Amino acid sequence: MPLSLFRSLARARRRGNLNPPAEWLRLQTREAEMLRWSVKVLGNDLVQRHYAAGLAGPAVALPEAPASAGLTSRTCRQADIEGPWVRHWCRALGTTPFYHRKLWEDCYILQVLWEAGLLAPGRRAIGFAVGEEPLPAILASHGVEVLATDIAAEDMRAQDWIATGQHGAGTDRLFRPHLSDRAAFDRLVSFRSADMAELPEALLDGSRDIVWSACSMEHLGSHEAGLAFVETAMRCLRPGGVAVHTTELNLDPEASTPDRGSTVLFQRRHLEALAARLAARGHRMLPLDDRHPIGVMDQFVDVPPFEEGRVPLGPISPPHLRLSIAGYPATSVGIVVVAGQRVP
Repeated sequence: MPLSLFRSLARARRRGNLNPPAEWLRLQTREAEMLRWSVKVLGNDLVQRHYAAGLAGPAVALPEAPASAGLTSRTCRQADIEGPWVRHWCRALGTTPFYHRKLWEDCYILQVLWEAGLLAPGRRAIGFAVGEEPLPAILASHGVEVLATDIAAEDMRAQDWIATGQHGAGTDRLFRPHLSDRAAFDRLVSFRSADMAELPEALLDGSRDIVWSACSMEHLGSHEAGLAFVETAMRCLRPGGVAVHTTELNLDPEASTPDRGSTVLFQRRHLEALAARLAARGHRMLPLDDRHPIGVMDQFVDVPPFEEGRVPLGPISPPHLRLSIAGYPATSVGIVVVAGQRVP
């Protein structure tokens, strides 16, 4: 037991306020929850002030035309949420800019593909673990032919995703009526089951222009399984095609990191190793920009519970660009890989 904790417990016992250590620990737990709540309240106030200043939120204008940002592989950051490229893609997503890394992931994938000139009729895309993402509908609205995939519903690994409404089983939940009519959507979007840990050989035919996945490779059971997925999925692409994936990055490069289980956290060293593996097969991963930004939202680390409304005094929305995963500071990172000539 730390000395400060021992002294605090001893003082409480002398005052007669507490009986056994278990009671004292229950008190500490309750107060820790109140501190957690207080931090979230302050974070929510910070967000609302930024909205009122017109930096993000519902009053922000959403540009009709995209703007180049010169994106490479990159970590999520406050300046992106407040920038014109995220604002533009919020229009297609049917939302307003808010400080959440999942919004950043969708916008990042779309911006990378637009900058690569791939959001155009005649292009072919395949998405992995799509769940109910809006990306298939947005790509189709640009004339892209899309094959959306997710793990089979009867697979036991799918049960948690089904329970939380994050599993895909067809195209019905992918359709977005504000983007196109259903007939046009159905002409371009199809669905099939696919296990990211063991991609079907039929998909590895080098016929696609686009491969994407959003925050999925960290759920394959290990670092190696996630990296192997990215490497194997390159076989879906023709030369010059682009793969863009988002995943979880441990912001402490020197710390230990979860390397097995339902969610693993990658570090820079893992992505550097991936870049080398891809280069050995003739592909090119764009450089990783993981500089720590200076925005106040980039310093705020959200803590569980993350679901709005699961709080004692009402729903709030603190910043969620950084978060604690298993006690490690983490954020979303996007990686971009350009396919070279196929190397067996």
